[in-house]
Amino acid sequence: GSQVAVGTHKGLVQVWDVASSKRVCVLNGHNARVGALAWNGDVLSSGSRDRLILQRDVRTPCIIPDRRLAGHRQEVCGLKWSPDSQYLASGGNDNKLFVWNLHSLSPVQTYTEHNAAVKAIAWSPHHHGLLASGGGTADRCIRFWNTLTGQPMQSVDTGSQVCNLAWSKHASELVSTHGYSQNQILVWRYPSLAQVAKLTGHTYRVLYLAMSPDGEAIVTGAGDETLRFWNVFSKARSQKESKSALNLFTSLR
Repeated sequence: GSQVAVGTHKGLVQVWDVASSKRVCVLNGHNARVGALAWNGDVLSSGSRDRLILQRDVRTPCIIPDRRLAGHRQEVCGLKWSPDSQYLASGGNDNKLFVWNLHSLSPVQTYTEHNAAVKAIAWSPHHHGLLASGGGTADRCIRFWNTLTGQPMQSVDTGSQVCNLAWSKHASELVSTHGYSQNQILVWRYPSLAQVAKLTGHTYRVLYLAMSPDGEAIVTGAGDETLRFWNVFSKARSQKESKSALNLFTSLR
């Protein structure tokens, strides 16, 4: 849509209308910085250092959140809604990855295999129920989960802190951005986890990642105060690839 949400250091969530450059509303409820936000239609989820996840419908902003999800024991640093809008994945500084549904106030799935904070989270647009997550400096792994069964799948040690993950819209590939110590950007093929590309240039950890609307390019922002644009996913190349690899269950262990 035409709205952008901003989480602030004071625990507020601001919603702005991009077209008019005006602030639509300010949402209270958190008492510490808001470092993770995720849209699901008109519903906005926010994760904070106060360990809570709050969900609100921005069309009817009220003082009391629609839902208050308490489960993490440290800061919530990653949030992503599934493509079918039914499940919310959250990662925390407590090294945990939770999956929540639309009805329960407790996580329906808990994954504890990461050994560091889970900031990087991405749902596959190709395989229903496939979730990828990345761990921080003490973990360095990208892990894959079948949320339909709750089973862990593959894992790959990237050698660096994992800051972001994003799936290609066109192919069964994903891109990861990294911090200490390589500060690189990697493109992986799934489910083989073969490394397709390695992009270097940032000199500090690559904390931010966004994909272009056509799904072919990404922009990354790093602690080196640069934004860099990369063409990582080719639509033409992906259309030539076999679709047989897109079966989630061929790669279960």
